Amino acid sequence: MGLLIRGGEIVTAESRSRADIFIEDETISRIGLNLDVPAGTEIIDAGGKLIFPGFIDPHVHIHLPFMATFAKDTHATASKAALIGGTTTFIEMVCPSRNEDALEGYNVWKQKAEGNSACDYAFHMAVTRYDATTEAQLREIVADGTASFKIFLAYKNFFGVTDEEMFNTLTLAASLGVITTAHCENAELVGQLQQLLIAEGKTGPEWHEPSRPEAVEAEGTSRFATFLEQTGATGYVVHLSCAPALRAAVEAKMRGVKLFVESVLPHFLLDKTYAERAGVEGMKHIMSPPLRDKRNLPVLWTALKAGLIDTVGTDHCPFDTEQKLLGAQAFTQIPNGIPGLEDRVNLIYTYGVKRGGLDLHRFVDALSTRAAKLFGLFPRKGTIAVGSDADLVVYDTEYRGTISAATQHTNNDYNGFEGFAIEGRPSVVTVRGKAQVRDGVFVGEPGRGRMIRRKPHSAAHQVAQQEVAHAR
Repeated sequence: MGLLIRGGEIVTAESRSRADIFIEDETISRIGLNLDVPAGTEIIDAGGKLIFPGFIDPHVHIHLPFMATFAKDTHATASKAALIGGTTTFIEMVCPSRNEDALEGYNVWKQKAEGNSACDYAFHMAVTRYDATTEAQLREIVADGTASFKIFLAYKNFFGVTDEEMFNTLTLAASLGVITTAHCENAELVGQLQQLLIAEGKTGPEWHEPSRPEAVEAEGTSRFATFLEQTGATGYVVHLSCAPALRAAVEAKMRGVKLFVESVLPHFLLDKTYAERAGVEGMKHIMSPPLRDKRNLPVLWTALKAGLIDTVGTDHCPFDTEQKLLGAQAFTQIPNGIPGLEDRVNLIYTYGVKRGGLDLHRFVDALSTRAAKLFGLFPRKGTIAVGSDADLVVYDTEYRGTISAATQHTNNDYNGFEGFAIEGRPSVVTVRGKAQVRDGVFVGEPGRGRMIRRKPHSAAHQVAQQEVAHAR
């Protein structure tokens, strides 16, 4: 039996029009006005609502062993929260530590997700060391459909890579046509600053940001760009948080480096005063890069509007209050991360589109289409077109609500955006033509999600070349 979504206004990254959408066999088969459909077709009335392509979060952590504990979500809980918030596909970071086997880690992450996710998913493969076995393992992982890497220029001796390992990873990525994402800081500088602050008795969460200041992130971004330039690889900066790092990325883009930029939800709406609150309230807002001085917020919003920031992710990584208290004696022991997967779409729509002048098409591009193009999901995902997966969000712009841990679906006991008002939320969310959410309630199939296998491709390279040509 097919599905007809009738009477809504379709909004993509490029266009806006009123039309019906008919879905068969998990894909969009027809788009047009007053479509004739077979008897027995399920009909969703989208009158007065917007219809977006399913949103894509390009940066989440679901299964994550980190700092002597584990992130709280499972693929079952996280995927339901994602769908309720309008995200129909996420890309999870596979992050074995330096002491673990990369291929074994990759298989563990796949097994955790398979049969448990209610939405579709893909992976970025973290390269946390590069030795004699790495190239063959990475080639096998890419052949399995994971066509993007992740490197950390932070977390020395755990996730972090040396400059030599970064060079080798990027050289391989360039040869394979794989995009490499990077956490851009300077692990050595962070380590030294942490030691100095702790030695001075500065142990509270308010000292986390001074231990990894804006200059450290800018240096890491510049260094990553330099390595991209010398290897010919394509890169993607994750969770960029501040104006100096943005400047380094834009300067690299302008000289032709194939570099893309992601910022994440917290850095658009929160500032470092949240992490300077006393006790566990401050600890709840510890992440890396840290929340910054509030002067950075309008800079990031302006860059997002202009397309200098390509995508908005979350770096979703929920640790609960008890876990945050592991750092009660020293900020260096606070598990880094904050939830956001459920709230990204509604908060960026509210504070970007409704209140901040963010163009509606740029909103769709930044939260769906651009990630789909960069990471090999387009046009299967990230747009509304005949032949695309029927991942759709019927969006109710009249809804009014408030973010609260009491009503969230993420498996965590607090919400970093507690009390934020929202203006709009998904009314219906479909995954490949199956309604999974109706009016904020998960009503679908818990294990419906599939791993989306991607091929090494030149899409990111083509997007980069277009940007360079436009800049010139």
